[in-house]
Amino acid sequence: MTILMIQPHYQEPFSMTAPLFGDAIASGLMKVVREMELTGEDFATARGLITTTHLDQIGFQRFSTDVAAFLDRGGRWIYHGHILRPILAELGTYQPIPNPRRVDFVQSRLYEHPIFAGIDQKMLETNHGVAGFYGRGHNPPPEGAVVINALGPAKTPVDWVWARPQGGEILSHAGNEFWGCGDDPEIKKQLASRAVAWLAGELNR
Repeated sequence: MTILMIQPHYQEPFSMTAPLFGDAIASGLMKVVREMELTGEDFATARGLITTTHLDQIGFQRFSTDVAAFLDRGGRWIYHGHILRPILAELGTYQPIPNPRRVDFVQSRLYEHPIFAGIDQKMLETNHGVAGFYGRGHNPPPEGAVVINALGPAKTPVDWVWARPQGGEILSHAGNEFWGCGDDPEIKKQLASRAVAWLAGELNR
């Protein structure tokens, strides 16, 4: 069983993944599949799933039963970006922060999920001094989800994890890939490594 990373078809293969996930790919732990070449069998042999902000959510709808079956088996999914075409009935559509100001991008940790535990969330707040890359809104957490990281005084739930009653877990990050945020390369490596370990079932809360 592998970790499946879906690579959007309009990107060069591995352009956003190779530096951080090269070892996992080389070892066979992670399988990268171009979105246009994706089949249901890819989900059947996966234990973890990564989708990026560039996922074709309309095209992805054809795999709704495969995704549900993957989760029902206990699979873990890290979802990045804005949910605009929910693939599960329990998921809601993305809600941006209305008229955001700088204070609305201040990040706070509400739950020490093992991927983020011990990492100073302030280190992910800006890229080259500019805030907002990490997230500018949220995907509504389903009932029973636990908010990990929040934005601004309103505590907008930019990151949450949900253990489905039917099985499996979804970690939603409503922004660019979280291991690409911030300016510290060591934190980026740490986040990517922990993400792989969590998806593989080796890192648990």
